[in-house]
Amino acid sequence: MPVVLPKTIYRAVALLSALVVAAPAAAQRRVEIGKTSVGTPVFLEAKSVTRSNGIITAAVRVRLQPPLKHALGDLRSSRTIAMVDCAKHTVATKESWYYLDDAGTKVGMHKAVKIPGFGPAFKGSLADVTMQHLCATPQ
Repeated sequence: MPVVLPKTIYRAVALLSALVVAAPAAAQRRVEIGKTSVGTPVFLEAKSVTRSNGIITAAVRVRLQPPLKHALGDLRSSRTIAMVDCAKHTVATKESWYYLDDAGTKVGMHKAVKIPGFGPAFKGSLADVTMQHLCATPQ
């Protein structure tokens, strides 16, 4: 004989399920860390920051203004895994995703670098904003 539970139990289970699904999104809280030279806000995924052997690695996001033209459609936002060497004032891109939407949910293009090459950041660029913020943050 099946057990019949009150509606409140079903609602509690549904709410708990929704919270578990939403947890990964909350774990990647985005914090605005500055603006590029054209005024585009740069966001850091706060939980992504790691430090190892003098290199800071972090995920940053930016809305592309204007969007980049692509065969699949306009690329409207990006997420980049950046590596920063504060002692040498250099940066490298480890991996990048370009999205077809502002929310960053529909991947239009993905690039992974096998051996990231460090170099200087152009003044006012996404890399420069990222480096300025991460190197100013106490370790």
